[in-house]
Amino acid sequence: MKLHSGAERAENRVAKGQVENARHPCFVGSPPGRLDLQRGRSRYHTDMSPDGEVHPAALPDDDLLAQCQSQRSRASGPGGQHRNKVETAIRLTHQPTGVAAQASERRSQAENRRVALRRLRLQLAMHVRRDYPATGPSPTWRERTNANRLAINPKHTDFPALLAEALDAIAAVGYDLPRAALIQGISTSQMIKLLRHEPAVLAQVNQARQDRGMGSLK
Repeated sequence: MKLHSGAERAENRVAKGQVENARHPCFVGSPPGRLDLQRGRSRYHTDMSPDGEVHPAALPDDDLLAQCQSQRSRASGPGGQHRNKVETAIRLTHQPTGVAAQASERRSQAENRRVALRRLRLQLAMHVRRDYPATGPSPTWRERTNANRLAINPKHTDFPALLAEALDAIAAVGYDLPRAALIQGISTSQMIKLLRHEPAVLAQVNQARQDRGMGSLK
């Protein structure tokens, strides 16, 4: 799996046009050109493709933690005397990409690890891009779509993986939201709604669009 921090390489590979997409059903009616799409489905959670590819935001907890460096420290701020005596703050750094997240607001180390892991998944979804799979949306995405709508609660464990998948699609088509929504089988408004669940992600996409002379999403 190729992991890229940022979208530059993803868009460059689209521009180079190394793999034909003309026969892909998701691209019927899309502008002519080529996309660099890896062969084989990149499935989420424990349902993996034959080559084992999976976005890190979608890895099972144990597998993701195995790729992380964990650092403990004493939590600061409110919480009582006991909180300051014990190293309850947790910082997780995903070693393959350098993406990190931390949590210190909970009283126990286990609770802070759970919160930090959730935050890490969101950071990985936001900052790590992979090549868009030639077979289109993942099984998890397909299971959650109906009549051009995507059903996902931002608090659900599937959310970071689906957000990562959406951002992979958006980056692969040069931040053209209608086209990204088309290949993912949802409406443009549903794609924007997904991004709005994480304001930092929406801001990142808007900045990338502005850099390319495109209008901001609202």
